Amino acid sequence: MSEQSTGTASVQSLARGLKVISSFDAEHASMTLSDVAARTGLSRATARRFLLTLQELGYVRSDGKYFELTAKVLQLGYAYLSSATLPQLIEPVLENLSAAVGESASAAVLEGNEIMYVARVHTRSIMRVGISVGTRFPAANTSMGRVLLAFADPETVERILADGVRSLTGRGIENAEDLRGELAKIRAQGYALVDQELAVGLRSVAVPVFDRAGETVAAMNVSMSVALNSTDSVHEAAELVLPKLQEAAQQVQDALAARR
Repeated sequence: MSEQSTGTASVQSLARGLKVISSFDAEHASMTLSDVAARTGLSRATARRFLLTLQELGYVRSDGKYFELTAKVLQLGYAYLSSATLPQLIEPVLENLSAAVGESASAAVLEGNEIMYVARVHTRSIMRVGISVGTRFPAANTSMGRVLLAFADPETVERILADGVRSLTGRGIENAEDLRGELAKIRAQGYALVDQELAVGLRSVAVPVFDRAGETVAAMNVSMSVALNSTDSVHEAAELVLPKLQEAAQQVQDALAARR
């Protein structure tokens, strides 16, 4: 086998292995071989080979039927998270924001059709969603995702919309045309509101974070539980935290602008 073909095969294997790891998320934390094959588009035999290799390396564990990631996977992102300036700048700001509003605060970036959390400070509450650094959710269903899409280039938006817009809870936006209208509204007002579209009982408000060139580098949000029989609207809830959230985003932007 030539050096060129060996190199191509090696790169393809790496890509497939990363694809298998990326197929696990908050909604698919534990999957069968068939599940992994379906989500990655790989054959069962190929998916099995990669799962067993990842299991051998300690990145995946299995009970014989279901596979799930281990904590060792965090090592793959540690270099980025520990060296990147953005998460380091945002985390203390989120801590102050969370303390000021008494709610959970997060930051995320756009990764393909999803958002990926790069920082999070959560509070104790009745409503808990399993979110941590590295968690991914569909961008179309989240406040931070919609903020990032609202300020993204048209090609990125259309690529994501081409995959379809599906409601995760049966509430809110369920088609591409409505989402286009919502993104235009978010771009005009500078923030996004999502009410129980990611999970029933959870609402959030998000704002963009711009670098000194005016490019969107992240989104920040505050998420709140919706009390049973609550008569508060999402707009009333947002009004309570939006000024503090905007102030926090400005702090991060000022820090980014001062960075050389």
